[in-house]
Amino acid sequence: MKKLLKLVPILCLSLFMLSSCGKKERSATTGWKYNDQKWGGFEKLDYEGQATGPNLVLIQGGTFTMGFTEQDVTYDWHSIPRRVTVSSFYMDETEVANIDYKEYLYWIDRVFNESYPEVYLNALPDTLVWREELSYNEPFVETYFRHPSYDNYPVVGVNWLQSNEYCKWRTDRVNEMILIEKGILNPNSEQKDEDNFNTESYLVGQYQGDVRKNKKDIRTGGERSVRFEDGILLPSYRLPTEAEWEYAALALIGKQTSEKDERISDRRIYPWDGNTVRFQKRTKDQGEILANFKRGRGDYMGMAGKLNDNAHIPSDVRGYLPNDFGLYHMAGNVNEWCMDLYRPLTSQTLRDVENHDLNPYRGGKFETKVLDENGAPVEKDSLGRIRYRYVEDDEVATRENYKRGQVYNYLDGDKESFVLYDYGKTSLISDKSRVIKGGSWADRAYWMSPGSRRFKEEDKSDRTIGFRCAMTRTGGPVGNEDTSGNKFKSKRKKTKRRYK
Repeated sequence: MKKLLKLVPILCLSLFMLSSCGKKERSATTGWKYNDQKWGGFEKLDYEGQATGPNLVLIQGGTFTMGFTEQDVTYDWHSIPRRVTVSSFYMDETEVANIDYKEYLYWIDRVFNESYPEVYLNALPDTLVWREELSYNEPFVETYFRHPSYDNYPVVGVNWLQSNEYCKWRTDRVNEMILIEKGILNPNSEQKDEDNFNTESYLVGQYQGDVRKNKKDIRTGGERSVRFEDGILLPSYRLPTEAEWEYAALALIGKQTSEKDERISDRRIYPWDGNTVRFQKRTKDQGEILANFKRGRGDYMGMAGKLNDNAHIPSDVRGYLPNDFGLYHMAGNVNEWCMDLYRPLTSQTLRDVENHDLNPYRGGKFETKVLDENGAPVEKDSLGRIRYRYVEDDEVATRENYKRGQVYNYLDGDKESFVLYDYGKTSLISDKSRVIKGGSWADRAYWMSPGSRRFKEEDKSDRTIGFRCAMTRTGGPVGNEDTSGNKFKSKRKKTKRRYK
């Protein structure tokens, strides 16, 4: 009898737990049940947070001093230091390599070349960037992009416009693979012309694909395609803003005195500690060059038997140690395109933009989807993409947060400022000038400082310019939590220095 009495509380507890598990979560404001067809079928996800896309590293945001970290030897005074905050985001741990870009060209050729050969031709890198009048670089014209020896080297000869097109393509391929891996779509290698997977077209119902098994529709009891609200598909890959790039390159997370305070021990000139370009710790690597750059006139890699950076041109995208965010080649190797339009940041313009200190970015034109009379996106274009148009100034005249659709010259070159950019007459800066940062294999060490900045016309390319992709972080800034409750931290790969 006593044993039975002892079992009663245990049985009651078990029944309570079973009944609790069977209850559906309710709205805190209406009391209605979530995820229940009888109660309307409103869905509430048990969302684990944004997944990390291929080759991306989480860059936890924060505040930093953006601008020069060393002497302005060019006396341009176009990068005056100022305090800003950058939201958390994701960034490629490496530059986009030749093999990555060749995969992109292969897909374009397979899908578009029969009907739209110009798409493939417009995407080709300009291999003639290797030519010079008084140098024998002709072999690189044929080999650097095409030969497998350079597969893991950064792609060059790609302009800013082409880089953006690559980002769009990569977004769609990654999201398509997510749907395939989740068993929603079957792989489809027969996509042609406009009948190809595009993330936005899929989300608005203008692409179906080879469906394997759609998600259950709780409202109707049937099936439905994936929606944006499901949180399954990733945000777009894109170029990083200048602020994001500079913040990620400095990696001041490695200079914090401890995890409990907001202090850093020292500023950084380069993406590593110290004020030199050589490895300083007392190990077998002491004295080795930390990046691929031009050490002096006529010295691109040092002497035979003791090459100082082991690369006379760009090197392997994982050729050197990563910085404290786990990013490779944030100094040297190739300059990298940023999303920003270039404008000098002087003491005069700083006063105008100092209030724009969260995610600073100088863009171009705001866009919006082209809609029909019912408010739905019009039919996708011939390449399978949703159509966009630029926002006109009269559409935003009544808004308080922004007043114009085109903001190329906002507070710097427009009617509210005293600066005029007349390309080819009074300035080399135009509305096509885009920021490049990082320094390259052909640059001196000065340009490897993250605060240094230059520009290039968006439709021009160079053998010293490549790019890497970024992605917006949605939700909390510190990343997802694992099952133990510990905050997510980016895992850095252990990489050996590629010295012989």
